[in-house]
Amino acid sequence: MARAVTKVLRQRLEGGFVSSPAKDDSHLPRIEITTAGHPIPDRGSLRAARQILRNAGSLTANDLLIVVLSGGASSLLAMPAKGLTLSDKQKTTGFLLRSGATINEVNAVRKHLSGIKGGRLAEGTRARVLTLILSDVAGDDLGTIGSGPTAPDPTTFKDAVRILRRYGLWRRLPVRVRIHLVEGLAGWQEETPKPRSRIFKRVDHVIIGNNRMAVEAAAKVARQRGYDVVVLEEFLRGEAAQAGAWIGELGRALTRANLRRPLVVIAGGELTVTVQGNGQGGRAQEFALAAALSLQGAAGAWVVGIGTDGRDGPTDVAGAIVDGATVARGKRRRSDAQRYLARNDSYTFFKNVGGHIRTGLTGTNVNDLYLVLVDPKGGAIK
Repeated sequence: MARAVTKVLRQRLEGGFVSSPAKDDSHLPRIEITTAGHPIPDRGSLRAARQILRNAGSLTANDLLIVVLSGGASSLLAMPAKGLTLSDKQKTTGFLLRSGATINEVNAVRKHLSGIKGGRLAEGTRARVLTLILSDVAGDDLGTIGSGPTAPDPTTFKDAVRILRRYGLWRRLPVRVRIHLVEGLAGWQEETPKPRSRIFKRVDHVIIGNNRMAVEAAAKVARQRGYDVVVLEEFLRGEAAQAGAWIGELGRALTRANLRRPLVVIAGGELTVTVQGNGQGGRAQEFALAAALSLQGAAGAWVVGIGTDGRDGPTDVAGAIVDGATVARGKRRRSDAQRYLARNDSYTFFKNVGGHIRTGLTGTNVNDLYLVLVDPKGGAIK
């Protein structure tokens, strides 16, 4: 995104700063690139947030601040609110990501522990702000994408506390986090800027990419490859294992249908994983593993779960692909799919059995794609 802005503006661009989840040796004129943690923030995330706030704060009312924002920014920019530490945010983020909370709920809490999220970046500059966004959330909610650093925040400290209690996290939080939130309830901590704030009269947001565009692009390629295409309009939410089981059953049912041509069913979404075990994985891999259990024994069907950013959870893969023989292959290698699923260890299962999809970081993030592919002749995927 920064490269594109540089190409368009050329000499009119005075400077910039990019926080990226991976080391990038690209040379962009007048732009500094740093590496930061994802999905858990690290010291790089803290340095990036401080520098971006300093840059924004140095601008005048005659300047234009261009913010290029994508999913993942919640972690790549970490500025703990006054009285909190990076460790406090790391622990709280870890609890939230393992709880099964939706991204809207996770980010509602993050915004109330931050000095840059929930409109605070816009609040920290006098410049006019243009935010160009790659959306990774359902409905392209501006306050949720990257925790909305330049967007108004309709959520409150009360909402944040309710979410933490709903998922049984309140007593597990660092003491400083609980104190901060209680002070927020009492009105002793300043709320995030709200939709009616005058700040946002000088802020514009433009969605330049989202999950629906990724789904449509996948559908276009599938048609070019000779597939009939069905696009699920519903943005998939909920537990990854439950969604995977349902999609696997769909794949099995389609193998019994009287199809004349290969068929692909495509959906976009953002599933969640309520972590009960101590394994390693991500929502796309957990989805695929659950689908494999439902699909086992069915010939001519495949299920795919893939993160568009090329990184599924805290792993080095984008997702996984399974077919009707995946579970059987696992048994031959002494890897029981059901046991691996129960301990949320999908990454290890696919590492042992095969099925990982590796793309490397793609440079974009518009959430996940989920596919069912069926060939009535039982052929290979095109």
